[in-house]
Amino acid sequence: AVLTMVDLGFLQSTLPGCTPSSRPMSSACDWDGESVLEFALPPLADPSQFVKEHLVTEKGVEDNKYIKMEKGTTTLAFLFQGGVIVAVDSRATMGNYISSQTVKKVIEINPYLLGTMAGGAADCSYWERELGIQCRLFELRSKRRPSVAAAAKMLQNTIYQYRNYGLSMGTMIAGWDHTGPALFYVSDDGTRLKGNIFSVGSGSPFAYGVLDSGYSYDLSVEDAIQLGRRAIYQATHRDAYSGGFINVYHIHEEGWTKISSDDMNDLHYERYAVQA
Repeated sequence: AVLTMVDLGFLQSTLPGCTPSSRPMSSACDWDGESVLEFALPPLADPSQFVKEHLVTEKGVEDNKYIKMEKGTTTLAFLFQGGVIVAVDSRATMGNYISSQTVKKVIEINPYLLGTMAGGAADCSYWERELGIQCRLFELRSKRRPSVAAAAKMLQNTIYQYRNYGLSMGTMIAGWDHTGPALFYVSDDGTRLKGNIFSVGSGSPFAYGVLDSGYSYDLSVEDAIQLGRRAIYQATHRDAYSGGFINVYHIHEEGWTKISSDDMNDLHYERYAVQA
């Protein structure tokens, strides 16, 4: 994951009763001069075109990308007979620089729903917490929790509105609802996929290798936990952009449970390297 900060203060327009210098970037003013919380977007008819023309990098132009994110991570989730296993690392990188080893890449949306972070840390964290608000409002209005499919659709609809704005997100939404366990992948271009196994991030090829060799829908809970932990470990061991702590969650009929948080170096020297 990567956290990119861009000063967009110069993009703020001046409205009656409010000047750009008198308000923070995250707020604006309505026509009565009252402060209203909103994003600071360029005062143009097509903000996405402005982003494309003015905030691209030379590398980004060649790759047809608006903003080039220097990111890396490993997250995974899979369905099995006992529910859903979600496992992630905790390293955040900015290019070749390790900015943090303790990023919380599992967003606890509600007691029955989890989301993962891959891509821009700020984008994933903000929009998945916003999804938590939407799910709570849905629950208050409908007197029932939204299904996993509905939650993934809410996130997809939100992200789709901001396509071409430079978001960097590769998230998984996993949970348990009236239909049982479910798992969805949602990306920054508005893609929404349902599946049994997903791994996202720079270390995902290594994680998929372990999952493909050891996955079975009939795994016991303990074996499924071990498989998820080992898959993330192998990714952190081989991928320089993944590392830190390996966090494992189990989603079951009563909700989600955090199983463990292990330092990948401890796992290597105390368990997996010895077994090899």
